[in-house]
Amino acid sequence: MNKTVLKENEKINYSIKEALKTLRTNFMFCGPDIKTVLVTSCINSEGKSTISMELAKSLAISEKKVLFIDADLRKSVMASKCTENSKKVVGLTEYLSGQANYDDVLYATQYENLSLIFAGAVPPNPVELLGSSKFKELIEKARNEYDYIIVDAAPLGMVIDASVISTVCDGSIIVITANEISYKFANEVKDQLEKSGCKVIGAVLNKVPTRSTSYYSKYYKKRSKYGDYGYGHQDKKSTRNKKFAK
Repeated sequence: MNKTVLKENEKINYSIKEALKTLRTNFMFCGPDIKTVLVTSCINSEGKSTISMELAKSLAISEKKVLFIDADLRKSVMASKCTENSKKVVGLTEYLSGQANYDDVLYATQYENLSLIFAGAVPPNPVELLGSSKFKELIEKARNEYDYIIVDAAPLGMVIDASVISTVCDGSIIVITANEISYKFANEVKDQLEKSGCKVIGAVLNKVPTRSTSYYSKYYKKRSKYGDYGYGHQDKKSTRNKKFAK
């Protein structure tokens, strides 16, 4: 197996670490049937990659064997953000296109229980690769080797990739930026996931203003699928406690 050293995120302070522990606990209470989880968002720059990676790290620290798959084949920044040798990384694109084997794309990290697969080169046909039988086989193989599989996907509000990936996942988490994403837009993304047959197990409210101390300072808050979904844009005072429309 290849090895890589993940860069530490200097923005993860004490408050954020506590919020991530809550996210991890809520996630693990979703039940034994939730092993493979898709993380997506409505648009770019909502923090889904940071949250999905930190969730994977947190699960690994709690002695769960975790595989993180960077499936954002269109515009991934995971390799450059996480490693010092991003140009040499062989990833998911190479595996799905038959240019690399499973062992070639699997990377061990400094976290004993965390392995990952980077996105690799940008392909001309991401949807076709992600919808292929080879991707399904990869997920099935990983299910037998890991306790949890975290799949980071492109924003569903912009491209269809996450919906394709969700057909082989047990559940999904939507990352939503506070005071930027409208109720209607977030609801459309949720509906798209549910139409694909993937259970939405919750959402993460991200980039909450620091004055909102009840939302764990400035970053993360996860709700269970029966809880409230936070976002803004329509009405900053009231939309935070609204639920997705059924």
